[in-house]
Amino acid sequence: MNFFSPQMTEQELNRISMLGLAHIGDGVYELMIRTMLCAQGHAAAGELHRLTVARAKAPAQAKAAEKLLPLLTEEELALFKRGRNAHVHGVPQGASVGEYHAATGLEALFGWLYLQGRQERLNALFSAAMED
Repeated sequence: MNFFSPQMTEQELNRISMLGLAHIGDGVYELMIRTMLCAQGHAAAGELHRLTVARAKAPAQAKAAEKLLPLLTEEELALFKRGRNAHVHGVPQGASVGEYHAATGLEALFGWLYLQGRQERLNALFSAAMED
């Protein structure tokens, strides 16, 4: 398996829980943020960390999910909702329950797309989420 560009089958994906997809999607989303910030010319480590955290925390991800909902296909929306409705065991400080659930849905969607090797779709959704 190519771990930088996986292409899992539907059967393989179905063996991964929603929280497992969110776990992977969290890393994918954060890596995309880090890449974007470096490409924009941010160089100081402290600034990179601060900007990354600001965009990767649950409230920011919930806002990104709100932007993306109208752009999702039926299949993507169903996956997002399954991730959003997954039973989480706690909510981080600074996030509401609703924000955390929306962030989990977004992360599950990004994990699902990544594991399918759908990089073009990931880039399109990420770009739309980052628009000001």
